[in-house]
Amino acid sequence: MTDWTETELSALRRAYASGTTRVSYDGKSVDYGSAEDLLARIRIIERAIAGTTRPLPVAGLAGFSRGDR
Repeated sequence: MTDWTETELSALRRAYASGTTRVSYDGKSVDYGSAEDLLARIRIIERAIAGTTRPLPVAGLAGFSRGDR
């Protein structure tokens, strides 16, 4: 797994906000096919940095009893 940095994430966000699909940071340049591709990469890195690469669990159904019936 690649270790992403806040520098890379910031560069991706700036590119997305400016409407371009070419991102440059730390002497590297990457061309993304579309704004959707760029946004998808931003979301992947955000989840990885936050440590939530797995989907969140689905809540179960709670039950109760009053005890008198």
